[in-house]
Amino acid sequence: MANFRTSRRNLLKGAGAGIVALGTPHIFTRNAWANQFCNDPGSGKIVFGFNVPQTGTYAEEGLEQLKGYELAIKHINGEGDGGLLKTMKPLALKGNGVLGRKVDYVTGDTQTNTDAARDGARRMIERDGAIMVTGCVTTGEAVAQQSLCQEMGVIYMSGLTHGNDTTGKDKRRYGFRHFFNGYQSGVAIAPILAAEYGKERRAYHLTADYNWGWTQEESIKNATEALGWETVAAVRTPLGLGDYSQYLTPVLNSGADLLILNHYGHDMVNSLPQAVQFGLRERQANGKNFEIVVPMFSELMAVGAGDAVKGIIGTQNWNWQLDDEGSKTFTKSYGEAYGAPPSQSAHTGYVQAILYADAVERAGTFYPPEVIKALEGFEFDGMGNGQTLYRDTDHQCFKEVLVVRGNESPSSRFDVLNVIGKTPREEVIYDPSIFGGELGPYEPNQC
Repeated sequence: MANFRTSRRNLLKGAGAGIVALGTPHIFTRNAWANQFCNDPGSGKIVFGFNVPQTGTYAEEGLEQLKGYELAIKHINGEGDGGLLKTMKPLALKGNGVLGRKVDYVTGDTQTNTDAARDGARRMIERDGAIMVTGCVTTGEAVAQQSLCQEMGVIYMSGLTHGNDTTGKDKRRYGFRHFFNGYQSGVAIAPILAAEYGKERRAYHLTADYNWGWTQEESIKNATEALGWETVAAVRTPLGLGDYSQYLTPVLNSGADLLILNHYGHDMVNSLPQAVQFGLRERQANGKNFEIVVPMFSELMAVGAGDAVKGIIGTQNWNWQLDDEGSKTFTKSYGEAYGAPPSQSAHTGYVQAILYADAVERAGTFYPPEVIKALEGFEFDGMGNGQTLYRDTDHQCFKEVLVVRGNESPSSRFDVLNVIGKTPREEVIYDPSIFGGELGPYEPNQC
């Protein structure tokens, strides 16, 4: 980690920040860019596109995210209690829409499928006139939509994408991520795993076979091997699998004493209870109690996994039980709207919609290069994760990362995860060059 911290300021703000604007003038009049960018709303409708899985493996997460987006639109337009518009600092939005005009939206179903996500985003842009597209629950969906939006000159605010690639090798000037990534999960969880399970462990990975799973596995392996753990095996599993018995049986005779499930959504809801049913948590191996780790959690997964989640350690982007003013305000607002506490999926969708709208308000225009510049390097607070920065060099948000454990004695069906650690923002910062990639130009294309 020390190798990456040559200068905290450079890592936060980006060493190349002084040269990125050479291709685009800093000063425009509103008329200077009229009709020169995709879906310029002019005096017409302002349309946001919400493209999430409403069917498929991650549908439950997607539908929760959609609720967050819809609540954000109400608050942007001045309906309801205002939500995080009451706690976000600094804030340009006035609760009367964006630039004084109400916002409309369209929705799409990515089907938890990369091609469907890209096709849906294209329809929103070409048919519905979306000025911004947001939403996803896989890194594949995010990368596909982000690439398309770069091509078409429409800003993309990603949803639940945890893979390193989104703001790494596949980053784009027109794409932004508020959610944390696999690297940050590894850095946050490793010290707690060492304290709980020791520094001499033999780990077996089962990994969802797509780009999120690959980068999650890589990040957790790097973090745990740095502790002294040995990786016995890393086995890829198909997305959407129902029966994991053929993958769990080899674990029993592998010499491993700890199983790491790099699974999300229904994959984890299926694989974790099956691992428990296989008796892994009652086993002894190498003179140790056998343990299971799920590096990336959500409340919805924890509820779905039932009793199997008790005692299991993982990481989260946000948790509704946090006691800061922003988290309490959002939880109250969401609960009054939907009758249940919000998940991290709902929170992420809500925050991304607010951040884009606020950037437009601060820029005084929908012209994408100016909105991008308003987001790049923007530092804010009051959204539930403490002081947060949208770094200019890769468009990754940096904020504290939560480590959680499945609640052994839940007081309700929503009380499923306990926060057992908060890793400060400074500890999850990394040099953007380690993941490569290029942001690309500011200048928008014509769609």
